[in-house]
Amino acid sequence: MNKPYEQTLNAADGGFVQRLRSLCAYEIGVIPLPIFLGIALIVFLSAHLGFLPKNMIGGLAVIMTMGVFFGQLGSRLPILKEIGGGAILCLMLPSILVFYGFFGPATIDATRMLMKEANFLYFVIASLVVGSILGMSRFILVQGMIRMFIPLLVGTLAAVVSGLMVGKLVGYSFHHTFFFIIVPIIGGGIGEGILPLSLAYSTILGGTPDIYVAQLAPAAVVGNIVAIICAGFLARLALKRPTINGEGSLIRARDENDKFKVKEDNGSLVDFRVMGAGVLVICAFFVLGGLLEKVAGIPGPVMMILAAVLFKYVRLLPERLEKGANTFYKLVSAAFIWPVMIGLGMLYVPLDSVVKVFSVGYVLVCVAVVVAMTVAGFFIGNLMKMYPIESAIVTCCHSGLGGTGDVAILSASNRMSLMPFAQISTRIGGAATVILATILLRIFV
Repeated sequence: MNKPYEQTLNAADGGFVQRLRSLCAYEIGVIPLPIFLGIALIVFLSAHLGFLPKNMIGGLAVIMTMGVFFGQLGSRLPILKEIGGGAILCLMLPSILVFYGFFGPATIDATRMLMKEANFLYFVIASLVVGSILGMSRFILVQGMIRMFIPLLVGTLAAVVSGLMVGKLVGYSFHHTFFFIIVPIIGGGIGEGILPLSLAYSTILGGTPDIYVAQLAPAAVVGNIVAIICAGFLARLALKRPTINGEGSLIRARDENDKFKVKEDNGSLVDFRVMGAGVLVICAFFVLGGLLEKVAGIPGPVMMILAAVLFKYVRLLPERLEKGANTFYKLVSAAFIWPVMIGLGMLYVPLDSVVKVFSVGYVLVCVAVVVAMTVAGFFIGNLMKMYPIESAIVTCCHSGLGGTGDVAILSASNRMSLMPFAQISTRIGGAATVILATILLRIFV
């Protein structure tokens, strides 16, 4: 063998080995690719051969495997990654696969057992809602609500009026437009908004929550996309109009903005006993919501939200229990959001039902709701001694897909420093929307 040829061969072999190592080091989520492929193969063969356990373990294996993969795929695909693609892909792709009969009975049965019979969905809802509220800074909760109350109120009223008018023009009734298009958009996202709403609607109107998730989720997704587009437009407008641009500061008094900066506690170790106590607190709030439902006649998930806000406001719980609930919330939001979306897509979002609600008029209503809210936040913020660009962006977050939507909206506008205010807009604004919508639905039914 001549020397140049041997060198070329060795270089080729070295390049192949390097690419192989790089491929093996590639991670799906935090799992190395070869290990993930092995896990996926085990789950697939077990489901295909009918040996998948019909219990929580089997259900978790299905939704976790698909959630990790589809979530990462949606977060990396061009365009889709800019509009909350992970959540959208995890919600819609399983619905499409179910529609075309991709999943066998073993897979569907295991997922149904986990999501419906074991009520894992309810557990995730309670963890997201209670943990997020208890984990908020009380200063931000109180002062942020005071600061954002008027922009949020005016923005919400503008969104409702505009949505109802456009809905009437395109042929929807006021009832349908309000409860099935407007409310889902401003309800706080999927976990904190759509899911509690679906439980409340099923309690009041009858039927099962999956019927209502299929009707409510599309509006939330479309609203989130429109909100991201609005945020990007506002960011470009800010560059042309420096007098209305706070460059990430909401309030014109810079020293007051500093009070709202959140200090992340990344250095302290997680006390798993405290986190376990936090899980108990979360479960207790869910049970309390059910008890209060018998007294007040308002659905349990809504009463659970009210109780959590009240407990946080009056400081009834020790700080370490609040921290425990919030730590578990972080675990759930980091590890289970995409998998739960998979379960929702498989069981709660039938593709034919989603297709039926979509139309040009439907999209126009969604656009009218988000644009009206954003414009109202722009002008009201200026009157309230806030920077109009930042005020509009924060108000716009009221129509995002929860925490995921907030990140997407603030990233599109390069305003991540507004996250504390965005959380007020999304969580408290969304919780207020869920509560008010439930009360109104109870009255008008």
